Amino acid sequence: MSNHLKINYLEIPAHDLEAVKSFFTQVFDWQFTDYGPDYCAFADSAGIDGGFYRSSQTSTVDQGSVLIVFYSEDLSATQDLIVSAGGKIHQQMFSFPGGQRFHFLDPCGNEFAVWSE
Repeated sequence: MSNHLKINYLEIPAHDLEAVKSFFTQVFDWQFTDYGPDYCAFADSAGIDGGFYRSSQTSTVDQGSVLIVFYSEDLSATQDLIVSAGGKIHQQMFSFPGGQRFHFLDPCGNEFAVWSE
């Protein structure tokens, strides 16, 4: 399969790179590579390559940002893990045609969602 014209990389703002790396390592088992003091990258363990860049901005749906949605086989366990790692539930679990999901904020205030059938 060709990667031509496919989504290849995501970049997400973070005001505290150490906190965001710790959070995503604890919850999602991501591995990071630092590229100087203002950027860290994640790779295969995330399902897509990307990185966090130092910024005072946040990425939220209310601000018109794209919503990155994770899949989980156990929403309740994933929600508990997110909270115990320092994330905040932003929108409680709700049903939609095809499944359920909830939204959370990482330690830097970026919004993500997790869904399951």
